[in-house]
Amino acid sequence: MTVQASGVNMPVVLLKDGATQTKGRDAQKNNIAAAKIIAEIIRTSLGPRGMDKMLVDSLGDVTITNDGATILKEIDVQHPAAKMLVEIAKATDNEVGDGTTSVVVLAGALLEQAESLLEQEVHPIVIVDGYRKAANKAKEYIKDISDQVTADDKPTLLKIAKTSMQTKLVRKDSDKIADMVVKAVLAVAEKSGSNYTVDIDDIKVEKKSGGSISDSSILQGVVLDKEVVHSGMPKKVTGAKIALINTALEISKTETDAKINISNPQQMKSFLDEESKMLERMVDKVVGSGASVVFCQKGIDDMSQHYLSKAGILAVRRVKESDLTKLAKATGGRIITNLDDLFEKDLGTADLVEERKIEEDRWVFVEGCKHPKSVTLLLRAGSQRVVDEAERSIHDAIMVVKDVMELPSIVAGGGAPETFAATKIRIWAKSLEGREQLAAEKFAEALESIPLSLCENAGMDSIDTLASLRSKQLGGNKWTGIDVMNGKVADMKSSNIVEPLAVKLQIISAAAEAACMLLRIDDVIATAKSAGPPPGPEGGMPPGMGGMGGMPPGMGGMM
Repeated sequence: MTVQASGVNMPVVLLKDGATQTKGRDAQKNNIAAAKIIAEIIRTSLGPRGMDKMLVDSLGDVTITNDGATILKEIDVQHPAAKMLVEIAKATDNEVGDGTTSVVVLAGALLEQAESLLEQEVHPIVIVDGYRKAANKAKEYIKDISDQVTADDKPTLLKIAKTSMQTKLVRKDSDKIADMVVKAVLAVAEKSGSNYTVDIDDIKVEKKSGGSISDSSILQGVVLDKEVVHSGMPKKVTGAKIALINTALEISKTETDAKINISNPQQMKSFLDEESKMLERMVDKVVGSGASVVFCQKGIDDMSQHYLSKAGILAVRRVKESDLTKLAKATGGRIITNLDDLFEKDLGTADLVEERKIEEDRWVFVEGCKHPKSVTLLLRAGSQRVVDEAERSIHDAIMVVKDVMELPSIVAGGGAPETFAATKIRIWAKSLEGREQLAAEKFAEALESIPLSLCENAGMDSIDTLASLRSKQLGGNKWTGIDVMNGKVADMKSSNIVEPLAVKLQIISAAAEAACMLLRIDDVIATAKSAGPPPGPEGGMPPGMGGMGGMPPGMGGMM
């Protein structure tokens, strides 16, 4: 790229061949347009009447989902500004688990509103300042109207879990699943003083197609999607003593190539005998510790399997490391790397270890653990696609229950808190001086994109609905929201549609930050890809195209 310096006749080459630069208003327009397109894709999947997306990847694998973060992850976005929205959806998913669709819709609305201000020659930094102040105010207002709850109050947690599943495929079974989720989270929650912490890795979700969603169950223990390695081993062990080993019960190969010259069959026999003796000694160490069940992260040799089954030990091989960690937590055992260190004190305990048949697979169930801080949710559904989506819904439900236990405040759903904050911000904006006032008013308008999308997706008249919603809220009923299922404006608190405060705060923070970051950009410089080995026969390239990003033929290397 060539830049002509003023008053100098010599061109200054600043950027590599093929690099592109978009400046000023064009750069902003381009970024805002990309963000709006992403928000538009996501928008139709917001709320209980939202639609699902079918995503097909390059290998032809199909994902059907309603989850904002999953949709954005799967569509493999290329545009740099759109990638920002993918990132905030992912961050919201990791942080609070729910609200991934709302955060993208809100960020898109904030940028759309900013666009009209940019056209009126309002400086981007003024908009950014106005948005930041308005976002802080919005969070304050929502905090003020939130209701404090007891962290382990089961009825509240059930409502929260059910609300998060209202928008998902599992809605008709949400009563049963919410119950399972709340039991699971309460089981693994750790209390310190009056605060709770929940590590959701302690809740293992196993899925298997076949049966229906209502056949799902919760198990106090760990389920491994592996089978017992040898047919001669017991399939059921009660009062199990469990050895957790992350080394192979095999003869390890040498690092360097070693050759053994054997001249007669006798030597061959003694070589093989010695090998099986070594394996037998390994197994003896396991038997000597008093273990009746062995879970091994690596392989178990056929000969070792034979010795283990002779000793009446149930063994499972190639257990995932994460599962081994869960087993250590649940059974109180210690993971052993060297068999010489395996003693009785390192063994974990469980009332029952049993292999059961689920559909066509055999799985090993470890139940009745000494310290059941690890639980497993076993999900069933008619087909693989459905069970995958059920797993995503359950992740959201687990996360919102965790959010409420860690920050025990809730607000109503159905767009009520957003509408309330928007009305308050409009009044507060009048106290701002200068053009920031315009930005704050636009922020209020963007907040209303959430109730607006809800009623559009439900086929309600958006203008009438919003007018009715505002007037009822101004009449003093702060929990009025859009009852999407019945197509009317109603009190969401009495409809039991409640959400964690943590989710709402995260949505506003993340959306405002992403919008502000994109608005501050006035220059996009994309460098050309380095020319790798050229495609085509014998590395030949079309003439004049050498490594030129998007340039007309014949321009190669002319700059």
